[in-house]
Amino acid sequence: MKDFTLRMHKERMLRVLVYIQQHLDDPLRLEILAGIACLAPHHFHHVFTGMLGESLARHIRRLRLERAAWRLKLSRMPVVQIALEAGYDTHEAFSRAFRNGFKASPTQFRRRHGTAYQLQVPSGVHYCDGVTLKDFRATRTGVKTMTVTIKQLGPMRVAFMRHVGPYNEVGRTWDRFMMLLGKEGLLGGDTQFIGICHDDPAVTPPDKIRYDACVTVGACFRPQGEIGVQVLAGGDYAVITHFGPYEKLGESYAKLLGQWLPRSGRDLRSTPCFEIYLNSPENTDPADLVTDLYAPLEPMQDILRR
Repeated sequence: MKDFTLRMHKERMLRVLVYIQQHLDDPLRLEILAGIACLAPHHFHHVFTGMLGESLARHIRRLRLERAAWRLKLSRMPVVQIALEAGYDTHEAFSRAFRNGFKASPTQFRRRHGTAYQLQVPSGVHYCDGVTLKDFRATRTGVKTMTVTIKQLGPMRVAFMRHVGPYNEVGRTWDRFMMLLGKEGLLGGDTQFIGICHDDPAVTPPDKIRYDACVTVGACFRPQGEIGVQVLAGGDYAVITHFGPYEKLGESYAKLLGQWLPRSGRDLRSTPCFEIYLNSPENTDPADLVTDLYAPLEPMQDILRR
């Protein structure tokens, strides 16, 4: 099963990589790429980053820069035109990015002999004009150091308040949420504090990011004002504990979904991941924060039917 799911995830991602190479001048919308990979958009970016060892945005920028290197060497196109087709608005911005990658200005690179067209990456995926990509190396740097457990959960009823905006501003939503719930006496000792991240900041504009601040509640609680109610689906979940600041949660999600999952013999359900906060940032240093990340898994019998 583990060989099967790794092959399945690689086939899915290879379709995405080929599409990207064939549409480098297109907007490359997240919904299209996630659909090609047969993944929900809120899972796609973490799977991509974990498997390729670089974010989607960085992957696209790098391929466009490698294509620019090819054109500098193999064509007489003006540098300004190459810069525009690589997605840069100005010659100066293109020159800075090119120098950072290739350690030479575009003009110097064009004049040199024997200079490599490719930038080093763990996946081995590079721009190659007219050649269809056949394979890539799926990264696994974090697999051996991860401790992942499978937990079966029942449905959880939660009260929630929706935050729209950058993740580093969710503290304001939590403060307002806690104040309202505290007045209702709903913050008992067994309350669980949960976050649901619907969007990835690497591919979603800051003002469009959605996050639900949640606390577990009983059957008697009813929605009121800004506070709604939802039920987190039960079932199997892969769980990993993240130690450290919330700003690094994305790295743990990428390792879990993009490195452990493909080799696990399991697959993702389309419902979002969620995180349970085991201590509070109000009285805990960022380095000492502890968070459990929950990734929803398809039932084993559904995978066996494939």
